[in-house]
Amino acid sequence: MPVQTALPAITAVILAGGRARRMAGADKALLPLAGRPLLAHVIAALRPQVDMILLNSNRAAAAYASFGLPVIADTLPDQPGPLAGLLAALQASTSDLVLCVPCDTPCLPAALVQRMYTALSQAAADVCTVSDGERLHAAIMLAHRRVQPALESYLISGGRKVQDWLHSQKLVVADFSDQSAAFSNINTAQDLQALEQRFSAHEC
Repeated sequence: MPVQTALPAITAVILAGGRARRMAGADKALLPLAGRPLLAHVIAALRPQVDMILLNSNRAAAAYASFGLPVIADTLPDQPGPLAGLLAALQASTSDLVLCVPCDTPCLPAALVQRMYTALSQAAADVCTVSDGERLHAAIMLAHRRVQPALESYLISGGRKVQDWLHSQKLVVADFSDQSAAFSNINTAQDLQALEQRFSAHEC
């Protein structure tokens, strides 16, 4: 059994600020899955793992009032993507570590934070992302607040690509090849239907 590393205070931010072009602009966080909004599934997965959860969205905060989370908007204009949500969370959080996850990944592993933090600390890295054994899921990041100046500079200079920024930092990748299905996300109506079937079969 692997030795667990004691966790410091960690704030999570759930990214719900995207435009969802492939879903006709729908608010993915509120799409129903197995009788609950997608966002509710992500909150349930994260709540036992972190000290605080923020929601990053550029929509009206009133839409999320029932979830009881602080809602933070991007602090940079023109919705520059997931990295802007991470930056907003680093600016709003008092913890040294911020976990960033998308709102459309309802099957996140129960040991997501533990495994990412262990990888981060063992490598003395500044940011950790995850791999399912075949590809990176770069929008899932555990970042130390010391990356904030570099992140802000990258975004202000026009940088938008998450992987480009990650690889410019002291990066470590946590291996989740044993739980690759945990990072299934929803970009289309077909993706949502497939996940609905997995929930019905208790496979998530």
